[in-house]
This record gives sequence, structure tokens and C-alpha cells, in this order.
Amino acid sequence: MGETAKVLIFAGVVLVVIGLVMLGIQKLPFSGKLPGDIVVKRDNFTFSFPLATSIIVSIIISLILYLLNRFR
Repeated sequence: MGETAKVLIFAGVVLVVIGLVMLGIQKLPFSGKLPGDIVVKRDNFTFSFPLATSIIVSIIISLILYLLNRFR
């Protein structure tokens, strides 16, 4: 039971961090405006897929995790 509680607490913390990152990323000036980001605008419909932004965020997160793992 104790191990399950730890996993649930960790999952909750991860979800909170992801939510805060999602709120903060909207305020970045380059978010969704890089070459390679796909935006389709129609009359009552807007589709946005920030492909280049997602790749850059993924690289940054990978570097941070690599450095944390290396210096542990």
C-alpha cells in the first residue's frame, strides 16, 4: 500500500508540473511561431500543431534529464 501511495503522489506532482509548463509555454514569444509549426485557419476552425516547438522542447527536456542522470 505504501508503494502505491508514493507512485500516486509522484504522478500527481508530474501532472502539476506538466500543467504549469503548459501554462508557461504559451507566454514564450517563440511558442507556435517557429518555421515548421503547422497552423491551419478556416472560417470557424483553427488547427495548430507546433511541430518545431515540440522538437525543441523535447531536446531541452532530454538534455536536462541527461545532465541530472550524469551528475547523480
